[in-house]
Amino acid sequence: MEKITSFTIDHIRLKPGVYVSRIDDVENHPVTTFDLRITSPNDEPVMNTAEIHTIEHLAATFLRNHPDYKSKTIYFGPMGCRTGFYLLLAGEYTSMDIIPLMKEMFTFIAEFEGDVPGASAKDCGNYLDMNLPMAKYLAKKYLSEVLEDITEERLVYPQ
Repeated sequence: MEKITSFTIDHIRLKPGVYVSRIDDVENHPVTTFDLRITSPNDEPVMNTAEIHTIEHLAATFLRNHPDYKSKTIYFGPMGCRTGFYLLLAGEYTSMDIIPLMKEMFTFIAEFEGDVPGASAKDCGNYLDMNLPMAKYLAKKYLSEVLEDITEERLVYPQ
């Protein structure tokens, strides 16, 4: 069996960043998959499920309500390795194209106050597994260390 593309990325050299993982053609329409790498793989501790779950609820809510991206958002969710998230958007984009959106989204998460959207027994299958303070901490860290002054090495996968 062939190794899938995401397993061919050098995770030893991969830094937190915003990467185009792939661009697929779905019935003559491009879909861009982004790798939003929050922690350094095999170097930093991975995110715990509670903060991942909280970021997922907040980011999905933000994206599905965004005036320009709500109709382009196909999926936002965590990576199994717990080092980041995948974002799938209808259309063909570069990593740099979505930096303003990511800054806006992670600012929304970092500054969020109140009840996490969808964090109730009626709305979510595991609503008690949430950690808003840690989600806000990770969002602030990603904003300041990655998104604010993003460099090429955090936009293109290492060779």
